[in-house]
Amino acid sequence: MKSDRLLSILLLLQTRGLVPAAELAERLEVSVRTVHRDIEALSAAGVPVYAERGRHGGFALLPGYRTDVTGLTSDEARALFVLASQSPSARNAHADLGLDRALGSALRKVMAALPEPHRPAAELTSRRIIVDPVRWMRAPSPDADLGVLHEAVFADRRLRLRYRHSGAAGARTYTVDPYGLVAKAGVWYLVADHRGTPRLYRADRVRSATLLDEPVRRRAGVELAEVWEVLRQGVERRAAGLVVRARVRRERLDMFVRIHGADLTGPPGGADPDWADVSLSYPDVRWVRGLLDFGAGVEVVGPGEARDEVLRSAREVVALYAPPG
Repeated sequence: MKSDRLLSILLLLQTRGLVPAAELAERLEVSVRTVHRDIEALSAAGVPVYAERGRHGGFALLPGYRTDVTGLTSDEARALFVLASQSPSARNAHADLGLDRALGSALRKVMAALPEPHRPAAELTSRRIIVDPVRWMRAPSPDADLGVLHEAVFADRRLRLRYRHSGAAGARTYTVDPYGLVAKAGVWYLVADHRGTPRLYRADRVRSATLLDEPVRRRAGVELAEVWEVLRQGVERRAAGLVVRARVRRERLDMFVRIHGADLTGPPGGADPDWADVSLSYPDVRWVRGLLDFGAGVEVVGPGEARDEVLRSAREVVALYAPPG
């Protein structure tokens, strides 16, 4: 840990120039006294570091001193620093795996290793671009304990899961062979074989996970990306069971797209100045009930079973609120 901290200090000084001891301590999550001891260690190792006293003082490297640089281009550096710009919900993915501090440390090292002309663009990217993979109007997923799942993936060991399926009252037991973990729209999934068949397990539905002594039994030559692609396509095909045609009032269209954008099969269209035509894909006709959130701002055009489902739901609401008699 100390050697990594010394390198981090060296790279911060190389990137920032004069840095106060208190700022170094805050960034590295150590005491100011520890920073002073680390500076002494760097100096003893031959690094030309010096201290400037006073209110605006700190530590700096002698002008011209640099560590070796990488061969990163400007565009490659900007691409890497999109990682640094992620929103709190996206950074939680690194935190779930215990890698949030490691990401920050790695990006500091990359910044220090960049040629001087590339640094402003890379730093600006982290301040101008945000990647937030969580959909609008979506409640946060329950926290998932990824510890044992993560360990099994990297130790190549089998897992015994107690897993609760959606809508089920209790949990079932499975012995699985993990390929890896996937974060999809803020939700973690374990990708694993169960009896040689690929399966998806939502991490927040795992009631308990036990690491077994047996080595994992993956199918020969099959990798995580390949299994995930098969499972992802299967989920999307199941989600396309019913295509619903509707029209949306133009003044409600922006909000409609924010909430139902993931279900749209294409962009809204139509020439009517008051209404926009939309097409939505649902796994089941009951999902069309969600369109009632917009009241008279959305009309289901077809198919007939979708219109019947909306009418049935509306009648249930009327019956609930109608005065007695």
